[in-house]
Amino acid sequence: MTETPAALRTMISPGRYVQGRGALQSLGANVAKLGKRPVVLADDIVRELTETTITKSFGEAGLPVVFERFNGVPTAAESRRVAEVLHEQGADVIVGVGGGAPIDTAKAAGDDTGLPTVSVPTVASTDAPCSALSVVYTAEGAFEAYRFYDRNPALVLVDTQLAANAPARFLVAGIGDALATWIEARAVEQSNAATMAGGQATGAGRALAKLSWDILWESALPAVHAVQSNLVTPAVEAVVEANTLLSGLGFESGGLAAAHAVHDGLTAVEHTHGLAHGQKVNIGSITQLILEGRPTAEINDFVEFTTRVGLPTTLTEVGLAGAEDSVLRTVAEAATDPAETIHNLPFPVTVTEVVDALKAVEVTGRAVRADKGLPEPVAHQH
Repeated sequence: MTETPAALRTMISPGRYVQGRGALQSLGANVAKLGKRPVVLADDIVRELTETTITKSFGEAGLPVVFERFNGVPTAAESRRVAEVLHEQGADVIVGVGGGAPIDTAKAAGDDTGLPTVSVPTVASTDAPCSALSVVYTAEGAFEAYRFYDRNPALVLVDTQLAANAPARFLVAGIGDALATWIEARAVEQSNAATMAGGQATGAGRALAKLSWDILWESALPAVHAVQSNLVTPAVEAVVEANTLLSGLGFESGGLAAAHAVHDGLTAVEHTHGLAHGQKVNIGSITQLILEGRPTAEINDFVEFTTRVGLPTTLTEVGLAGAEDSVLRTVAEAATDPAETIHNLPFPVTVTEVVDALKAVEVTGRAVRADKGLPEPVAHQH
């Protein structure tokens, strides 16, 4: 009888990570190491913010400047359209500039064409820039699938002044996304499940997930306050790195569990449309802590902390105040789809258990707010 080999442990990462105030000025020099005919994918707002600096930077590096307009939603059709543009332009590298949506689309188009991808997040709102996967949505904004790639972006470049100039809600959303990293990696460690990197977790993946968590508990609140005044402080630098690099490496090589599955479920109902990825993930994090039966003090501390950061901690804040059971069941059924990461928890989870945990999020969120003298939740209008 042949012995079954142990599962392999895998760690993946981008080729180069660059972060700091004014980093966008070095984009041309860094892109020139990867190709000579770049195409820059950005929406109109981001192009207006970055075009002058990118044009100067590319000029200094002897690169042509070709912008392509991102159409707004990272659908499969949009990535195919961008791939066709790359062919037409004879491009040899694609640069995605903006939030997670254009960056995920750039990665998909790069994969379609075999070109290296550069991620240039202008907000620290998700951990998408570093990963070798994209989240594909329907044209209506509902989660459709994860798309995996053979390689991570060749370069991730983050200008912290751009991140600090953006509305603070983007940094807050990134904190919500990043806080889930350790919550989920811890569960995956217990179940020994596979990670998004295609093997079991490495110690490095888990350590980076935990480091992201530790930095956020220490620096998130002062960083949010600084960004509200467009300041770049050591706390802002630390949180941008936690949101972008550490969370990116930690979720991919540490693993996902219920928090992101519940996020995906929340996208299945129109009530939550218009909310940022990290806002919905935070509801998923609280749901996972409840499903795991974590100590009351741990759950309450997390709810209090993320409320103070500015994240939703009740169903009311994600448009589900008084939602009928049928709506919550739709969320729970999508979250427990056989392909979902909720099954990386070290115990089975039913649709009914997820519905009850979601209802408990509302009860817990309101109780913690009342106990700590925090404001009543404000309903999300979808």
